[in-house]
Amino acid sequence: MSAESHTLPSIADQAERLIELGVHELGRFRPAELRSTAALAGARAGLLVVHPDRVPASALAPLLRHQGKPGFVVVDMPDIDQFSPIESTTVPDEPFYVLEGIDRGDHMANWSPDEALPAIIEKGRTPLLLAEGMHWVLQHPAALERGRCFMTIGSRLRKDNGTLDARTPALWISNGTGRDGRDNRDAPKAGWCWAGNRHTWLGFASVAGRTAARSV
Repeated sequence: MSAESHTLPSIADQAERLIELGVHELGRFRPAELRSTAALAGARAGLLVVHPDRVPASALAPLLRHQGKPGFVVVDMPDIDQFSPIESTTVPDEPFYVLEGIDRGDHMANWSPDEALPAIIEKGRTPLLLAEGMHWVLQHPAALERGRCFMTIGSRLRKDNGTLDARTPALWISNGTGRDGRDNRDAPKAGWCWAGNRHTWLGFASVAGRTAARSV
């Protein structure tokens, strides 16, 4: 599944959606800043993203919706905002930027993150960050569907000794079991999987590129 132009609203409409959700308040910027960014992007297709340094994943998760249920972060991921871009992933040093050519990576279902990353890079693409995946679901809820969800392995946690934590973040739909709680059944869920494990229902979301809005 890819984010073709007909699956995403215009960038101007995306800006209004983020303002409607109060993302500008979370990031402490004025709505006019987001609107002027959208104006710079013009009619070009893509996904408008607020830099994770301005609005982290933990703040975006509750804004997600699936079947009327708000999103949540799994209880064993209290350090979600410490997950940062991997070395091979370059993020524009701007408060807002645009993603081009999003793909959910369904064809990589039942691959492990360790297997998927080299294949994504070999194709000249870059894996999605967790916060970017949340922006995608905010603007295009159909990107998250039961049995076909996705990992965002562009975000990883680096430990004090310099090695990567084995957890790799993902977005999927809760079954309401275990520590998720029955009330969270069918809710969007930000969680993680081990880097060496495979899951038949998780693809690997990636993008063709990221562009600073003023350069779009």
